[in-house]
Amino acid sequence: MAGSSTEHAPDYRAILGISDEAARVRALDAHLSTRSYVQGFALSQADVDAFRQLSGPPADPQLFHVARWFRHVAAILGGPRTTGPPCGLQATGRGRRAQPAWSPPARSEPCQLRLYNSLTRRKDVFVPQDGRRVTWYCCGPTVYDASHMGHARSYISFDILRRVLRDYFKFDVFYCMNITDIDDKIIKRARQNYLFERYRETQPQAAQLLEDVRAALQPFSTKLQETADPDKRQMLERLQRAVAQAAEPLEAALRAGQAGQELDGRVQVLLEEAKDVLSDWLDSMHGSEVTDNSIFSELPKFWEAEFHKDMEALNVLPPDVLTRVSEYVPEIVDFVQKIVDNGYGYASNGSVYFDTVKFANSEGHSYGKLVPEAVGDQKALHEGEGDLSISAERLSEKRSPSDFALWKASKPGEPSWPCPWGKGRPGWHIECSAMAGTLLGASMDIHGGGFDLRFPHHDNELAQSEAYFENDCWVRYFLHTGHLTIAGCKMSKSLKNFITIKDALKKHSARQLRLAFLMHSWKDTLDYSANTMESALQYERLLNEFFLNVKDLLRSPVEVAARFEKWEDEETELNKSFYKKKAAVHQALCDNVDTRTVLEEMRALVGQCNLYMAARKAARRRPHRVLLETIARYLTHMLKVFGAIEEESPLGFPVGGAGTSLSLESTVMPYLQVLSEFREGVRRIAREHRVPEVLQLSDALRDDILPELGVRLEDHEGLPTVVKLVDRDALLREREEKQRVEEEKRRKKEEAARKRQEQEAAKLAKMKIPPSEMFLSESDKYSKFDENGLPTHDSEGKELSKGQAKKLRKLFEAQERLHLEYLQLVQNGGPP
Repeated sequence: MAGSSTEHAPDYRAILGISDEAARVRALDAHLSTRSYVQGFALSQADVDAFRQLSGPPADPQLFHVARWFRHVAAILGGPRTTGPPCGLQATGRGRRAQPAWSPPARSEPCQLRLYNSLTRRKDVFVPQDGRRVTWYCCGPTVYDASHMGHARSYISFDILRRVLRDYFKFDVFYCMNITDIDDKIIKRARQNYLFERYRETQPQAAQLLEDVRAALQPFSTKLQETADPDKRQMLERLQRAVAQAAEPLEAALRAGQAGQELDGRVQVLLEEAKDVLSDWLDSMHGSEVTDNSIFSELPKFWEAEFHKDMEALNVLPPDVLTRVSEYVPEIVDFVQKIVDNGYGYASNGSVYFDTVKFANSEGHSYGKLVPEAVGDQKALHEGEGDLSISAERLSEKRSPSDFALWKASKPGEPSWPCPWGKGRPGWHIECSAMAGTLLGASMDIHGGGFDLRFPHHDNELAQSEAYFENDCWVRYFLHTGHLTIAGCKMSKSLKNFITIKDALKKHSARQLRLAFLMHSWKDTLDYSANTMESALQYERLLNEFFLNVKDLLRSPVEVAARFEKWEDEETELNKSFYKKKAAVHQALCDNVDTRTVLEEMRALVGQCNLYMAARKAARRRPHRVLLETIARYLTHMLKVFGAIEEESPLGFPVGGAGTSLSLESTVMPYLQVLSEFREGVRRIAREHRVPEVLQLSDALRDDILPELGVRLEDHEGLPTVVKLVDRDALLREREEKQRVEEEKRRKKEEAARKRQEQEAAKLAKMKIPPSEMFLSESDKYSKFDENGLPTHDSEGKELSKGQAKKLRKLFEAQERLHLEYLQLVQNGGPP
C-alpha cells in the first residue's frame, strides 16, 4: 500500500486514543478535512487502523469527510475488518464492488554500461563519481611531425566513445586533452631543422658538400651497425643507399669539370637526400649552441595546427579544454615540489626523480597498477625517459634503476625554465599529471590513451599523481585503444607503409574511415587494409541506398490521412523486428560500446527493410512510409551518435558537403522530380511512335549528363522513375566502376571469340593434313615409315613396340576421319 505523508501520523494516534466513539468520529472528520482530495487518499497504516474501528459510514450528513474517506478505503480493502462492536454509527446505502488489486508488470533488470577497464582487465560497470557528470582526460599527441593513421586510431575511437557516452547514454562529459610541445623528440627535431637550414643558407659548394656528407656518413655507419631493430635497420640502410646514389652523379660532374645549373641541381639533390644524415652530424657538433627557446616552440606550433586540421577533417570533436605543456610549466614545478615534500621525490644534480621503491613500499600505494609484469623493464623505462635523457651520468643520479625523471636539468642546446632545482624542463610523465590534476582534481572518471602508453607512461602518471594527492584512486577507469597495423604489418617508414591522415583522406572520406573503425572493437588491433576499407565502402553503399529509397518514398505526394495506412502482417513483423534490433543495439552498446555488433544489427535491419520494400514492389504496392521513415530516422540518429553523419542531416547521409545538404535537397529535388516526370512522358511517346533517337537521348541524360551533377535516375518497369540526389564524386566512381565492369565483360567476350577463332583455325589446319603426311614431319621421333606414312622405327632406328604401333594406328585412323570431313566440307563449298 502506498503511504501518505508522515505528518498526519501524530494526529491519527491522538484520534485513535479518544475513548468516546462519537467524539472520535467527529475528530476524524475534522482531521480528514485538512487532507487534499487530489491525492486520492493515499493510505497509511493509520488509515487502516482507523477504518477497522468502523462498521460503516456515518449516518450524520455533516460528517461527509469521514463518509467519503470510508468509501475510498472500503473500495481498496474490501470493507471494515473489525471484529469488535460497531462504533454506533449506522451504515447507509448499498455496498459497492471492490476495485480489484493491480499488479505491476514484471520486468527484467535493464543492462548497465560496462567498459573494459585496464586497471582491472575486465569489463566494469561504469559509475561516474558525480551523478551524470563524467570527467575525462585523454593523452594528446607529441607534435613534432605529421599525424598518421596510428593517431587516427586513438582519436577517432575516443571520439566515438565520447559521443556514445554523451549522446546515447546522456552523460555530461567534460573532455580534456593535452598537447605535448616540450619533449626530447621535439627538442632534437627542432634543433636539427634549425641547424640544417642554417647550413643550407651557407650554400655549400659541391666539393665542400661531398666532404661534409662523407664526414656525416662515418658516425651514421656506426649507428647503423649498432641498430638491432630490423625495421629501423632497413630504413637506415635505404637512407644510406639513397645518399650514395645522389653523391655519385655529383662526384662525376666534379671530375668532368662541370659547372653552372647542372652542377647546382645535383648539389640540391644531394642536399635533400642527405638531409637526415647531415642533420644528425650537425647536431652532434653544434647542437649545444642552440639556446633560443623560440627555436623549440616554432616546430610544435606548426604541427599542432596541422593536427587540429586533421582532426577537424576526420570530424573528431574538439576537446572541452586543451592544455599545452609549455603553458603549464609553473603548475608542473609546483606539482613536483609537492611530490618532493610528500617524500616521494628527490633532487639529484639539478634533476628531480620519483622514488618508485619508497612509493611502492608505502601503505595505501602500489606501483605498476596497469602492467605490473613490466616493472623493471629497463628498455621500456629508457624509451619513456627520451633519447636526450639516457646517459651513464643521468642513470647514476637515480637511487633505483626504476626511478624516473619528474624534472630534467637542461643541458646546453635544450630549452629551460627557472625552478628551485636550477634551470630545467619537465619530464614526460609529469606533464599529464600536473595538467589533469589542475583541471580535474584528485580523482577523474576516465583516462584514455593508446595501448602502447600503459607502461611506463600511464603507470608513472598514476604513481606520481597518487603521490601528490596521497590517494589510491586518481583514475577510476583507464581506457586504452588497440594498435593499428597496415595490411597486417606494424606501420613503419622502413616498410614504406607509413600513412599520414592527409594521405588516407585522399583515398577515402572521413565517414568511410570512421565506419571502418566502427566495424572493429575500440580496444583491439585494427588492420588498415584494402579489405577493411572495402568492407566500409560496401556498408556505406548499403545504408546510403536504403536512405535514398526512403527519401524517394517520402517525396511521393499523398494526402495527410493517406500516410497512415492500415498495417498488415508484413508491417507488424517488420516493426517487431525493428524493436528487437533496437534492444540488441542497446545491449551491444552497454557491452563495452560494442560498435561492431551494433553495425551488424543495423545491417540486418536494413536488409529486412529492403526485403519488405522488394516484396511490396513486386506486388505493385507502395511500402508503408511512416514505418520506414521511423526506421530510417533511428538509423540516422545512431550514425549521428557515432559521428558518421553531421548534425544538419535529418535523414540519411548529407549531400553536397557541410552546410549545404538541407538547402540543396529542398531546393533541387522538386525540379528534378518535374524533369523525371517529363522524361518519363517523352520516353512513353517515343516507345509508342518508335523513335529510338529520343530514347537514346533519354538514356544519355540518365547515364552521362545527370551523374555529373550528382543525380541518379533509376528506371523500373511499370513504376515511376526513382530520383536520387547523391554525392557527385561517389556517383562518378560508381559510373566508372560500371564502365570498367562492362569493359571487362566486352574484353572477355572478345577474348573468348578470338580463342574460338584460333581453335577453329587450328582445327581446320589439322583437318587439311592427309593422314599419310601427319607423322612424316616428326623426324625427331621416327626414322622409318610404311607405305601409308605410319612410323615403324623410332629416331634411333629401333622397331616400335606393338603397343606404340597400336597407339599410332588409332591416331592415324582419327586423322583419316577428320581429313575426310574436311574434303566433304570443301566439296560442299566450305572454306578451302
